[in-house]
Amino acid sequence: MMHQRGFIQRLVRCVAESPAAFAAIGAFMGLLSLPDLSMAADSGGGAGAVAYRDVPVIGSRNLVWVIAQLHLLLAGFVLGVPIFAWLCEVVGWKSGEKRYDKLAKEFTKLLSSAYSTTALFGGILLFLLIGAYPKLMAYLSDIFFPSFMVYCALFLLETATLYMYWYGWDAMSEGRSKVFHLFLGFMLNVFAFFIMIIPNSWATFQASPVVIAEGSDMARAWAATWNPTWWPVNIHRLIANVVLGGYICGAYAGIRYLSARGPEEREHYDWMGYVGNFIGVFGLLPLPFAGYWLMREIYQYNQQMGITLMGGFLSWLFILQAMLIGVLFLGSNYYFWLGITHRIPGSELKYRRPMLAMLIILLLCLGVWMTPHSLVASLEEARKMGGTHHPLLGVFGVMSAKMTVSNLMILVTFMSFIMYWRAGKEDTATWAKLAKAVMGGVLVIAGLVVVVLGVWGYFVPAIVRINYFSTSQVLIVIFVMLTITPLTALLLKSAKTTTEMVWGKMPPRAGYSLVLNAIMVILLMTLMGYARSSSRVHWHVYGVMRDSSQYAFSPALGYAAALMAANTFFFCMIVAFIFWVATMGDKAKGGKDGHGKDEMGHGALPAMAGGSPTLDKQS
Repeated sequence: MMHQRGFIQRLVRCVAESPAAFAAIGAFMGLLSLPDLSMAADSGGGAGAVAYRDVPVIGSRNLVWVIAQLHLLLAGFVLGVPIFAWLCEVVGWKSGEKRYDKLAKEFTKLLSSAYSTTALFGGILLFLLIGAYPKLMAYLSDIFFPSFMVYCALFLLETATLYMYWYGWDAMSEGRSKVFHLFLGFMLNVFAFFIMIIPNSWATFQASPVVIAEGSDMARAWAATWNPTWWPVNIHRLIANVVLGGYICGAYAGIRYLSARGPEEREHYDWMGYVGNFIGVFGLLPLPFAGYWLMREIYQYNQQMGITLMGGFLSWLFILQAMLIGVLFLGSNYYFWLGITHRIPGSELKYRRPMLAMLIILLLCLGVWMTPHSLVASLEEARKMGGTHHPLLGVFGVMSAKMTVSNLMILVTFMSFIMYWRAGKEDTATWAKLAKAVMGGVLVIAGLVVVVLGVWGYFVPAIVRINYFSTSQVLIVIFVMLTITPLTALLLKSAKTTTEMVWGKMPPRAGYSLVLNAIMVILLMTLMGYARSSSRVHWHVYGVMRDSSQYAFSPALGYAAALMAANTFFFCMIVAFIFWVATMGDKAKGGKDGHGKDEMGHGALPAMAGGSPTLDKQS
């Protein structure tokens, strides 16, 4: 008994010192109570017999909607940032350049500030779901209880790993201890990945359930976990988390750049903004492919659900999605173009025409992508058009056209990065002309083939277009990336630098574009979260458990848009608070150690030349 009392006292002290641990233990205890809810429901008495509870004024569904969306956005940031923070640390360790290590540490500082907030919203969401939807939670806990236990264990492991990774950064900076620190970062990403995919199984089960009546608890949980949309959602969310984390870190760098007081600080946050934008673009390029795979699996599982999403009342959400993605592509390309014209002196005239051509292509593609298939028209307008489909614009409203222009926008964005990468360099290799001819030929042929397949898709059955033509377009774009990227890297190895890249000279609108990109990503994720959840219409678990509450309807698009905007605003305020907390220590130190040096011991933050940073002179 004395040993038990001592253990409990130590546990209480540990929890009191860590908000994240408190939230983890709270979630763990809440999950342990779920089987009791199930048993109470079966017995017909107690609180478990209540199917729904409402919240005054705001309503239970709206409250759960807001908290769940904020938790998912925070979780996406927390799960995305460790990936490129760890990669930056690996690059710094391999190259010996301290700035990469510093950048990784700054990324992780944002992560450590956001982690406790994410766990807090997760605990709130759990209690709201148990209180407002006890019957649904009892049903889910009966199926997924084994995975609940695994999730709790992973959450505790991730918490311990994160604290050792962050607080041991300086102590484990050399030799074998650095290798162990890198191992901690790797394990942090492993735990984060499984923490992401386990709750994904609970959410995807509600949309594409697989239920077996016989077998052990583990067998039932595994069958429900491995449902048709689980892995498409896992891949889609993994990429989306990287995009979200990259653009939010870019927004953080943009804000710090706009408020920078000295040239060294401006150089550092200019470089950090470039890295954040690059990470966001790197994830954005394959993201439409992952989304297309998810929609294809939804159609294969249940055609009616797919029609509700793409052809029913939710179809207009994809017009909004096209607008947001289009603005995101434009913002990312605009930031690259600003980098060419302001970081590389003398490049304005050389690259003006290619940038103008890229802008025109992006705008034309965006116009096609935003064109709806069916127009909202009055009776008189419909009679003049001969139906709800416009005789000209209706051609651009089908998936064959939209898949074509989305692939073209990806190609243009990829070439913007290649152009930025090559700017200020002069090829010296003997085979440079041949390599550039091959790259140009590959790009032109790929663009033409993508367009031809898109037009041909109008004249073949839908199953042929989906299974062969659309897939071929994706493979062609991937082939272009895999061909041009290594060839460019080989050319740049022997290239001569004609113009050194100058950091800290970007105009203020560059910082604003980074913030705009982050807001567009947040709006996009809130919109698609609503679309995925509303595709179940009046089912808690599609085809298995019907929603019999007063909220058994899909909210109107205008009402949903208002909540999406509110969620985006709340999340931006939370992120602003996290940024403020993360910079409090910097303001206290003033960015210096009292000897005119930064925390790495350099008199000035080094400049990046040729697309990768090199060490400047030591103090």
